[in-house]
Amino acid sequence: MLEEKNKTYDLEERTFLFAQAIRKFIKLLPRTVSNNEDCKQLVRASASIGANYIEANESLGIKDFRMHIKISRKESKESRFFLRLVDTDGKENLEKERGVLIQEATELMLIFGSILRKSEAPKESV
Repeated sequence: MLEEKNKTYDLEERTFLFAQAIRKFIKLLPRTVSNNEDCKQLVRASASIGANYIEANESLGIKDFRMHIKISRKESKESRFFLRLVDTDGKENLEKERGVLIQEATELMLIFGSILRKSEAPKESV
């Protein structure tokens, strides 16, 4: 799954690895009605982070760019929410992995927030 020491700083790859780690984590969770529903949302949100970041990089202008970055930030928050919600049945290894994934979702949210703030900054004239 996600390992602290091996984090990549290519944001497109990092978002891909996050979505991939979410899928691996979900396979280990207990099969309950609520987990099934929450995991569907978690899969969608985690994939949407990277998909919208790719869209932002291919944007047609600054408004389009900012909209996709906002969506990536929103989906990071949503991923964090559903990670907190899923039931790990108290299993220590799953609790630990959930913590790592929540931390990554939080970091992605902060990164996209920073990108958004920088995209709003007025350009200095030369």
